[in-house]
Amino acid sequence: MTKIVTVLGARPQFIKAAAVTRTLSVMADVEETLIHTGQHFDSNMSHVFFEELNLPQPHHHLGINGAGHGVMTGRMLQKLEPLLQALRPDWVLVYGDTNSTLAGALAAAKLHLPVAHVEAGLRSFNRRMPEELNRIVTDHLADRLFTPTDVATANLAREGIPDHHVQQVGDVMYDVCLFYGALADARSGVLSRLNLQPQDYVLATVHRAENTDDPLRLAAIVQALEAVAERWPVILPLHPRTRAALTKAAITLCKVTAIEPVGYLDMVALERSALVIATDSGGVQKEAYFHRVPCVTLRDETEWVELLDLGWNRLAPPHTAAIAEIVLGSSNTQGRAGNPYGDGHAAERIVDTFKRAM
Repeated sequence: MTKIVTVLGARPQFIKAAAVTRTLSVMADVEETLIHTGQHFDSNMSHVFFEELNLPQPHHHLGINGAGHGVMTGRMLQKLEPLLQALRPDWVLVYGDTNSTLAGALAAAKLHLPVAHVEAGLRSFNRRMPEELNRIVTDHLADRLFTPTDVATANLAREGIPDHHVQQVGDVMYDVCLFYGALADARSGVLSRLNLQPQDYVLATVHRAENTDDPLRLAAIVQALEAVAERWPVILPLHPRTRAALTKAAITLCKVTAIEPVGYLDMVALERSALVIATDSGGVQKEAYFHRVPCVTLRDETEWVELLDLGWNRLAPPHTAAIAEIVLGSSNTQGRAGNPYGDGHAAERIVDTFKRAM
């Protein structure tokens, strides 16, 4: 019996894990234990994803959230270490670039437990981003690095990580999009609830610390979205961090329609029918491309450079006065054809690696 412990904590990780956990669940000789750090804890940021994506309920919930990076990561390490010592898994599986990713990888590595990192090799080359630091450290701790793209694989080679630790499998989020995307049309009524017409609104998301923790950047983004909303409805599912930042900075949304965070199926429905998506989320950038919706990234750079190269994504740094113009001008954008994220079978390749190691 091969024992795998999967450490999760944030909304993007629940989505990525859905594909791999579903594939692992049909293997009779594999036992997966899910540990939820609690990093995202609201029902609409956590529970709804387990429900809609058919993820089994976590075996352990650490309940750690709402603190700074150091405190949160430290508390996760404190609680993960005895759990991993007791479980003694053959692999510790982590996803993405959050504090939960770093804590899971670091706790496992210090206990000499093999670490597998899904979505390895991404680089923004901006070390002011906490996510960038989490990625780099996790990649250099991991024993198996599952990369989604050619660029990610090349990044690891440049950093001197041996080839035999790296396996390019494709993007698990594409797996999830293909498997669950059709359900959105059947089950989601979010467009009706919001009185929206397809291709007649802009979907926006803002949550990264580089934007929410800088009042000037946050104000510039809101000002731009307010300007866009004079032409098209702008729907903004409001991340708790962003809501708190808006309140702290005394920034008011007037024309922009702010809604509570939505589940996976509602988010897919909103993405698929949007005219343009404006976001600082890496996952939403890719999902926009999967649904062939033009995207504007509200950052200075992106890890998903393939989307820029193909013309499906444009950068709009929040210190530029042209954000609204870029969003408005993207409505008729059609990028080139391409398939940088694999064939929708990334999870199967990941699980095959564990099978071969058994």
